[in-house]
Amino acid sequence: MQKIIQSKALKTLVDMAIAEDLGTGDITSEAIISNQIMVKAFLIAKAPGIIAGLPLADFIFSTIDKNCHFKALVKEGAHVEPKTKIAEVTGAYKSLLMAERTVLNFVQRFSGIATETALFVSQTKGTKTQILDTRKTLPAYRVLDKYAVKVGGGTNHRFGLYDMVMLKENHIEVAGGITNAVMQVRAKVNHNIKIEVETKNLEEVQEALSNGVDVIMLDNMPLDTMRKAVKLINGKLKVEASGNMTLNRIAEVAATGVDFISVGALTHSVDALDISMLIE
Repeated sequence: MQKIIQSKALKTLVDMAIAEDLGTGDITSEAIISNQIMVKAFLIAKAPGIIAGLPLADFIFSTIDKNCHFKALVKEGAHVEPKTKIAEVTGAYKSLLMAERTVLNFVQRFSGIATETALFVSQTKGTKTQILDTRKTLPAYRVLDKYAVKVGGGTNHRFGLYDMVMLKENHIEVAGGITNAVMQVRAKVNHNIKIEVETKNLEEVQEALSNGVDVIMLDNMPLDTMRKAVKLINGKLKVEASGNMTLNRIAEVAATGVDFISVGALTHSVDALDISMLIE
């Protein structure tokens, strides 16, 4: 995560988050708390889950006040139980209160994503299937959302429209079919860029296979059709299953032999992990 923290984009995001909360100042704390009061606080998990975002919490505290001292008490990616102290921070009372909500907003979200991802990954045990994230991320948070997926044991799919070709239904229709779409892409896109094709039935799977693409997506296919598609492809390329991939479906979809299952719910509708800050 250190590379992410050092990026200009992350600093901008954190500065925006602090600015929207702090504005012209914490008028409540300014009114009643002396600058000289120094305290110790703990970040405490209030629910079981996977912790993600502690290096970012450290960065936020030090951005608010360079004299804040942050110490992680668990490893990034650790599974914790309720009442676990996950980090300790010391510094000026006012500084800790100014940073509290921004820190918790980030760490709760990313820990929630990591926790949800770990649940999905657990359902693939004993198979070769990997859980993929999607581009259904909180705007401007994509790198961080995808980082949290990796902390939870998942695998990152493409980061944006720029790093992988994905021929979906609308592309295929406007191009006049899978073959035409693949030909047009190959004529214009660097050959090192991977090509994935979305398919809805076995006929489309066969056409994509005949064009030698890198990944075939099985979109909203019944389980029996998925099994037939995997058998048809026979390991010649990678296979991704997508569409309505809820937790209770993952095990049976993984059992079809697909290489990947993409899950938008990891990032687009995840519940934040309940974490609080307690000042002692």
